[in-house]
Amino acid sequence: MVLHLVRAAFLVVVLAITFSFALQREVVARGEWYVIYYMTIPAIVGIAAVFVDMFWRRKHLQVLSGLFFGLLAGLAIAYIITLVIDLVVMLFVPIMPADPPGPPPRSPDVADFVAPGDEQEFISIEDLAMAKLAYQKEKSAWESNNTAYLQYMSEYKIVQLVKLLIGTAVVFMCVSFVLQTKDDFRFVIPYVEFKKETKGPRSLLLDTSVIIDGRIGDIAETRIIESEVLVPRFVLAELQAIADSDDKLKRNRGRRGLDVLNRLQGCDKIDIRIIDPHVAAVEESPDVDAKLVALAQHLDGRIVTNDYNLNKVAQLRAVDVVNINDLANALKPIVLPGEKLAVKVIKPGEEAGQGVGYLEDGTMIVAEQGRDYVGKDVWITVTSVLQTSAGRMIFGRLDPDRTFGPRERKT
Repeated sequence: MVLHLVRAAFLVVVLAITFSFALQREVVARGEWYVIYYMTIPAIVGIAAVFVDMFWRRKHLQVLSGLFFGLLAGLAIAYIITLVIDLVVMLFVPIMPADPPGPPPRSPDVADFVAPGDEQEFISIEDLAMAKLAYQKEKSAWESNNTAYLQYMSEYKIVQLVKLLIGTAVVFMCVSFVLQTKDDFRFVIPYVEFKKETKGPRSLLLDTSVIIDGRIGDIAETRIIESEVLVPRFVLAELQAIADSDDKLKRNRGRRGLDVLNRLQGCDKIDIRIIDPHVAAVEESPDVDAKLVALAQHLDGRIVTNDYNLNKVAQLRAVDVVNINDLANALKPIVLPGEKLAVKVIKPGEEAGQGVGYLEDGTMIVAEQGRDYVGKDVWITVTSVLQTSAGRMIFGRLDPDRTFGPRERKT
């Protein structure tokens, strides 16, 4: 939005400069085509500059910082360019006349040769002819000086217009360039570093737990992920450390995570890459979770995880989190109170009389008075649904008219 305002302001400034110069007296005096030339050419150049900027689309720096450094650099470069233009003009443009020409000379009249009170009623033809000749010479010199002055002023206005347009264009391009520069700006100006500003879908940062979980690979195959998927180098290092663990269970989990990561890299339905960030806040963080949160803040990205603790820490740091468990729960069929479900009771519940069963998607069902039907299919009527990040639990009561499941009814 701010970049669009910068583009609009640039066009307004260019058009204002163009009209102010096109309506100058010296320009109007040279003819209608000069006015049109002054009005159209700079406007076309300004519009072309905006179109070039619109097709140069990479934007990563904060807007305010970009505006400041862009204006600073643009003004400095524009000043240097105007100095060069002045030197060139001094070499190739004629020197301006000392004074602008005054009013044009007046044609001689008979009254000019008769003094007040003079009784002479006529002058000689020779005197009048000499006066006419002197007038012609004076008029010719005045016209020559006036033409030279107008030509110089016209060329001077052109030079001033060119300097203003070049200065405005340079400032605009510097601001636009800084607004669209990558986050390695600190290599140009030491100790100056900007936070990334992403455009379009925000990047997804994968946690170690979500890679080991493996469901992210199935999600990637569905083509639902449009954002760039990033795996920080420190997450990969932690995954390799788990794969090299002496504990057999941890070693198997780490190897499965590496297999999932290889699967993601071979998937052509997502854009995934391993990054090695050099950010002070990330390098100063003590553990992997803190590094991941700091990197997400720096990149304005989202963390993909199923780690409950990391989820809470990221929320406290105002970092968006995509919880795989929440996503899986959101994709489960919606069950409303009053609906009837067929379920097999597989074990007793914690409370007296309760029986526990599971749907095909893993949803736990707690059946009141279902303890006596362990190992049997029953019908229950849903009474309530409890949704948490760990999963979903459905509570229901046995249907007294349909105690046994459909398979047993068939027999």
